[in-house]
Formats: sequence, structure tokens, C-alpha cells
Amino acid sequence: MNLTLSIGPLVSLIAGILILIMPRLLNFIIAIYLIVIGLLGLFGGSFHLR
Repeated sequence: MNLTLSIGPLVSLIAGILILIMPRLLNFIIAIYLIVIGLLGLFGGSFHLR
């Protein structure tokens, strides 16, 4: 059984959980999320965990 996990949805899930736990960190979490997605887009973004 192969489990392929993309980084984008994983980062989104973690960011969503952190926002639910600590709503005051919303701006900080969104900024980090945008930076990560931007870097993944620039550098190929085809990272997969197996």
C-alpha cells in the first residue's frame, strides 16, 4: 500500500488546526502558509512523502 501525501494539503490542515486552537495567531499562520506555498511553487512543489 502506497500512501502519497502532498505538502500543500498537509500545511493547510496544520494551519487550520492551529487557527482553531489559537485564533489570535491567524495573521501569523496565514503569512507562514503563503510563504510556504509560494516557495513550493517556485521550487517545483512536487514533494511527496511515501
